[in-house]
Amino acid sequence: MKKVYYLKTCSTCTRILKELNLPSEFILQDIKSEAITVKQVEEMEALSGSYEALFSKRAKLYKELDLKNQNLTERDYKQYILDHYTFLSRPVIIIDDQIFIGNSKKTIENVKNHLSSS
Repeated sequence: MKKVYYLKTCSTCTRILKELNLPSEFILQDIKSEAITVKQVEEMEALSGSYEALFSKRAKLYKELDLKNQNLTERDYKQYILDHYTFLSRPVIIIDDQIFIGNSKKTIENVKNHLSSS
């Protein structure tokens, strides 16, 4: 599977997609207009090893709900991601059995390296 979970209204996501210039076989899913399903988040967790790895602690809601002062479990992370798209660290890029989470320079470089070697 070649898929990208992103937010169309996020300038960082759109910049990264332009920069990567992904081949047409990639499926792009705007998580605001097409919500993430339980099956999809479970697939992402299987590749990443945890729901926490997929969770964005930079989300405005994270601060508003004072989640940093709560003891969140894996089940909590999963539920928050399913409840509101803003909790997914974006973009999430899946290339076969590899997952790349977030927008750090290192992550994007890893995607580029993976794409050029495959």
